[in-house]
Parts: sequence; structure tokens; C-alpha cells
Amino acid sequence: MKLSEFKAILNTKETIAFELPNGKLVPSHFHVTEVGEITKKFIDCGGTVREEKVVNFQLWEADDYDHRLNPKKLIGIIQLSEKTLNIEDSEIEVEYQGETIGKFGMDYKGENFLLTSKVTDCLAKDNCGIPVKVDVVENTCTPGSGCC
Repeated sequence: MKLSEFKAILNTKETIAFELPNGKLVPSHFHVTEVGEITKKFIDCGGTVREEKVVNFQLWEADDYDHRLNPKKLIGIIQLSEKTLNIEDSEIEVEYQGETIGKFGMDYKGENFLLTSKVTDCLAKDNCGIPVKVDVVENTCTPGSGCC
């Protein structure tokens, strides 16, 4: 989910809830302790130089039950971050500590923002010999055609 989508949904809500991939909710007394932009420059295994940017939120929970974060306050924090840091409208990545610090994508399902599992992938499959999967439709592949 991009930052602009997140803000548009926040504008329609009175409360905020984040749901972990296992279905459990982040406790409602969480804080957003950081909003920032992370830039990652790297070379993939095929030698291509790449750059990725994400808007990063860090969720943290403490024993502070009296100061719940509401959508209006979070929008204010985001707007200050956009103005001060020149944050772009990028995909959101959320850091949240369970047993260790996890990094999650974000989606939305009716009531809750969903923290989605992130996966690794080879970005240069064509350069490092990893076969690219081809969807084969039944009865369309003939011997010698190269499709299977």
C-alpha cells in the first residue's frame, strides 16, 4: 500500500488497528515511534544496480494505556514527516517487534490495516540460470515445442 492510499483510508476512520499475519491484533496502545523514508541501493546477483524506496513506520508498544494514537494525530505525524523529510509517495513498510524485529508490507481489509509477510526473491533469474516458471495450459504443449 502506498502512503497516499494509507492517508486516504485514515481520513475515513475514527480508530486505527493493525492485524499481524497470524490474525492477532497489535495491542491498541501502540505508538508510531518513527516515520521515515528508507532508500536501499544494491547490486543484484546478475550485476544490475538497483534502488528501492519505502516509507517506513515503526510500531512500538509500551505500558502507556492513556495515550492512544488516533487517525488525526497519525496524519499530522505523516504530514510533518512528508514536509520535513520530503518523503515520496512510496510503498509502506512497517517494523514491529515480536520475537525479533519484523518487516511487513501493508494492506487493508475493511476494518484493519493488515501487516503482510514480505518475501525475498531473485531479481535476476534470467542472468543466473534460475528457470522462469511458465504457466502451461493443458493439452497445448507438444514434444519439441519448448513450452514444457
